[in-house]
Amino acid sequence: MNSFLKAISATLVLISCVLNGYSQQNIIHQWEATGNPVVTHKYTCDPAAIVHNDTLFIFTGEDAEGGLKFYNIKNWCCFATTDMKNFIEYDIPLYAKDFEWNRGEFAYAGHVIERNNKFYWYVSTNTSGIGVAVADRPQGPYKDVLGKPLLTNENSPGKKHSWRTIDPAAFIDDDGQAWLFWGNGACWAVKLNEDMTSYDMDYGVKTIEIDGEMDFPFTEAPWVHKKDDVYFLTFAIGFPERIAFAVSDKIDGPYTYKGIINEIAGNSNTNHQSIIEYKGNWYFIYHNGGMQTKGGSYSRSICIDKLEFDENGMYKPILMTTKGVDKVDE
Repeated sequence: MNSFLKAISATLVLISCVLNGYSQQNIIHQWEATGNPVVTHKYTCDPAAIVHNDTLFIFTGEDAEGGLKFYNIKNWCCFATTDMKNFIEYDIPLYAKDFEWNRGEFAYAGHVIERNNKFYWYVSTNTSGIGVAVADRPQGPYKDVLGKPLLTNENSPGKKHSWRTIDPAAFIDDDGQAWLFWGNGACWAVKLNEDMTSYDMDYGVKTIEIDGEMDFPFTEAPWVHKKDDVYFLTFAIGFPERIAFAVSDKIDGPYTYKGIINEIAGNSNTNHQSIIEYKGNWYFIYHNGGMQTKGGSYSRSICIDKLEFDENGMYKPILMTTKGVDKVDE
């Protein structure tokens, strides 16, 4: 009976996704998560989440199978759920090779955001820069819209290393202005134009200031969201990486450092977060190297845990669990 109920629950999630307008034709995998890691049939990294039509979509890179001594990420993935327990995976929506200018075909961290009934995927490609792909639906397929990078190392001033233009994170503010943040070694930002594929040249590139004594230097992985008129900037610090946060009353800062909210994620040197509110709960989506037996820094797996706020409206430290999160009502 238990297996029967699980099958019914998974089917309901699939039906819900179809009713919300998502095609069943390119679904390639369906499963019930039993805890963290959430995805266990492949290695996944660098999660970024959005909510569309009452469905939570999680976009990731796909790490190669274990035993590696380098990052080998050639494509991105798209997963969806309506209850945080039953998940579906869509066919590969975007490959590193889809960007012909992408030297080495690296599929590093990215972020999808919706505007004007289009979905824009900002991706980083290690040393080649940040590109933009577009699709008519969240699960893709996506196509390179520019045929060249939107941002290169020339747009990341003050640092010299070749991998500084990575980890894009998009955000649309209450006034409709879209922003793009990125960076390794520092955090930079631009105002995106209405077309979402160019930026305000008059505003230019701004280096985001973070005031206060930080526990470790800024590394990478910026992520911005807004709650109760406060802008939250989370980012990886140190190496191995922890996730820290800072707050501001202005989206482009300066931000005030508040501390670490997520410690080193087991068996992984990197720690890349996505923060999202879904069905009344806040979630912290990240990766670790915890999938046995070949998981590690180069074969990572996404996890989901609850995010909570204290009486001052600031983050409580994340409790990383193997249990994961509870099912929510569809």
